[in-house]
Amino acid sequence: MIEVQNLFKYYGERRAVGPLSFSIEKGEIVGLLGLNGAGKTTALRILACDLLPSSGSVVVDGIDVVDQPDEVRRRVGYLPDTPPLYGEMTVHEFLVFAARLRGLSRAEAVQRARDVARSTQIDQVARDPIASLSHGYRQRVGIAQALVHRPRLLLLDEPILGLDPVQIVEMRHLLRSLRGEYTIVLSSHILSEISETCDRILVIREGQIVASGTEAELSEKLLRGVRLECTFAGDLDKARATIESIAGVKAIAESTAMETGDDVHALRVEADQDVRAELVRKLVAQDIDVLALTRGERELESIFIRLAGDKPGAAHAQENTAPARSSDTAKEEGA
Repeated sequence: MIEVQNLFKYYGERRAVGPLSFSIEKGEIVGLLGLNGAGKTTALRILACDLLPSSGSVVVDGIDVVDQPDEVRRRVGYLPDTPPLYGEMTVHEFLVFAARLRGLSRAEAVQRARDVARSTQIDQVARDPIASLSHGYRQRVGIAQALVHRPRLLLLDEPILGLDPVQIVEMRHLLRSLRGEYTIVLSSHILSEISETCDRILVIREGQIVASGTEAELSEKLLRGVRLECTFAGDLDKARATIESIAGVKAIAESTAMETGDDVHALRVEADQDVRAELVRKLVAQDIDVLALTRGERELESIFIRLAGDKPGAAHAQENTAPARSSDTAKEEGA
């Protein structure tokens, strides 16, 4: 679906992106993970044909973004970090407007507006003015406008930015519901959200991909193993001995259980590899009830710091300071 080879983007003398090379298969959900200013937004804007690359090759669905940008735009749905919404319009009016801009007939636009409102779960506010909606609903409307023309590729720039915890969970469920039907690339600096939502992670630093893979693959490469938190009900000594018998377990330490109850304990486990399946099987065989088993948040933080982190206190150049675009380009961006 996407092939990027040796991509560079300069703003004057400043390099915002490059050298950047990666590929994304059809149907994948891929996360661009990096600190603010790493080049995520610039990369997405080039894929969306909102910016032209300075050099290199970018091909979307077999079409070069420089040679045929209009054809690429027909295949792409784009949600910028600030959704392009018109507050005075109702949700339905706006979605019809967005569909018409993308070449759908009036009848097709009305039907697609209804379809994407249902799929993004905003049909209950379809007649409400956009200005009256909560931030979470506005983000959903932004995704709906990106889907209204049946794109093959969906580009989302910080889709959970500013959402509360409940809205983040809802957005996560929405993105998962789109898996397989669309190829999705989303950017974020929130590691846990990338991990929860995406099939694969591309870590970007100073405009370059410094690592790629699943969370587990990155963990094994960089941390040489996994760190688990296991909460269980049963004999503590028996559980410890059972876990120690598993090949690959390096260390076990008692930790604070987040649940209460008789004989409830928690152990922190470090291993050379992912031992979760075997750990559960062996504990259950010993009549020990596993109440929770999670990978440690500190492990995720360590991956992020090692890959995406810069020197402490270092200033990051702002990637959103692109030169002013022509009025024709602004019109092309539309809704």
